[in-house]
Amino acid sequence: MYSLDINFLKDRPEYQSKSATKVQRPSIQLGNLIPVYIGVGVGLVLPGLVFIGLSILEGKTTEVTREVAKLEEEGKSLDGTIASLNKIKAETVGINSQTKALVTVFDQIRPWSAMLQDLRDRIPSKVQIETIKQIAAPLPSKEVVAATPSKTNTNTNTAGFLEISGFAISYALVNDFALSLGQSKFLNPEETKIITAELIDAPPVTGFLPPKGGKSNEKIKPIQVVKYTIKTGLSSVPASDLIQELEKKGTVGLVDRLRNIKKVGVIAQ
Repeated sequence: MYSLDINFLKDRPEYQSKSATKVQRPSIQLGNLIPVYIGVGVGLVLPGLVFIGLSILEGKTTEVTREVAKLEEEGKSLDGTIASLNKIKAETVGINSQTKALVTVFDQIRPWSAMLQDLRDRIPSKVQIETIKQIAAPLPSKEVVAATPSKTNTNTNTAGFLEISGFAISYALVNDFALSLGQSKFLNPEETKIITAELIDAPPVTGFLPPKGGKSNEKIKPIQVVKYTIKTGLSSVPASDLIQELEKKGTVGLVDRLRNIKKVGVIAQ
């Protein structure tokens, strides 16, 4: 036979309250997982961005390295060019120095033809020149070289001197001749002075013949002349500044050379 079991406990109020008080689990909503998805996405994208950035940086580094190598090659080429230019510059400086030295020597030339013509133009009619001697300028002593500029003589002649000796019929003419020499462009008036002047019997070289006496035993006093010596310093003015004076004295060749040098620009106009 079949037995029928009927449980009436569930129908009791006590049992139903206990069942009603059980904790219900909250349902999971998809909207609450958005931050998680964002974090996962960022975690996946960030390494990719880093990888892409590293790739770009590596490419740029390679490009910069090539550019640096290219610039280094150009720098080596420029160094060679600069070295060549410096060599040419040094050679140019040397040539300019040699040219200036030659021009300086050339500019200090005093042609004797012009100076003798200048003396002929200035000598009085009754004054004779017997000898003309050129004296080189003395070399500066050690004391002068070692002295300070304020203690040195700024008027020291570096062009040399002329010593002119001859005869004149009077002291006044010797003095006039010295003054006339001081006006010459080729001479230094501050260093023109009479060294000696003495009255002597006229030597045969002067051409003054003694008068003939009427009797053979008669003694006639010989003609007296003044034997002089004038010392003058050569002017240190460059020959390029004396072109007009040189041209007046007939020194055509030197004048043409000086003018050509001025045209080239080696000597200032």
